[in-house]
Amino acid sequence: MSFLKITDLHVAVADKEILQGIDLEIGQGEIHAIMGPNGAGKSTLSAVLTGKPGYEVTSGSIEFMGRDLLAMKPEERSWAGVFLSFQYPIEIPGVSITNFMKTAINSKRKAQGLEPMKGGEFLKMMKEKMALVQMKGEFSKREVNVGFSGGEKKRNEIFQMAMLDPVLAILDETDSGLDVDALKIVADGVNALHTPQKSAIVITHYQKLLEYVRPDRVHVLKAGRIVAEGGDELIDAIEKDGFEQF
Repeated sequence: MSFLKITDLHVAVADKEILQGIDLEIGQGEIHAIMGPNGAGKSTLSAVLTGKPGYEVTSGSIEFMGRDLLAMKPEERSWAGVFLSFQYPIEIPGVSITNFMKTAINSKRKAQGLEPMKGGEFLKMMKEKMALVQMKGEFSKREVNVGFSGGEKKRNEIFQMAMLDPVLAILDETDSGLDVDALKIVADGVNALHTPQKSAIVITHYQKLLEYVRPDRVHVLKAGRIVAEGGDELIDAIEKDGFEQF
């Protein structure tokens, strides 16, 4: 059984075909990097994996841990352990980070047939995970992403990932707009959370993040197709000659 297997995936947005036959297989515990220029279809792939509305799968299949991922609702995918770190995290005025995370975690626990997490246990876990990504305790009382800097928003995404403990984390250009210090904090969080039971897809068009989060496999996506696959040598080739070589 494949952990994640994408077969001949074709996806259209507003009748325009964006993904034109993606084949991708990820094993349990593996980290895969998907690189490509702007407009290649990278974010479209992440949107389809998480069930974002507005993306029409015209053909192909996605199998996740033996289940038909495309037949699952977005919330069912989340409960099954799929997590997306957004390229542009949204602000949620009026909702504190504490209440947001408590609702998310207890929703997942309910789907798993578990009782809601006790308050003391929740606050202890929250404190531990905030320390992991070097977030100050005062952030727990703030509204979700409201007034946050770009780096704080991305750090909050990794904090949410730490709290929800997914088995498949999709990082959609999480490195976008980060300075080196913030990038390293985000990368350290990703590495600390990675285990042999958990896989990750790192979507980026920069090489810097991949110096800190080392992928098992690299895929180059261009014009809706995977045009090259390999290891570290692909990262070096892109750094030297860009995406035009493919």
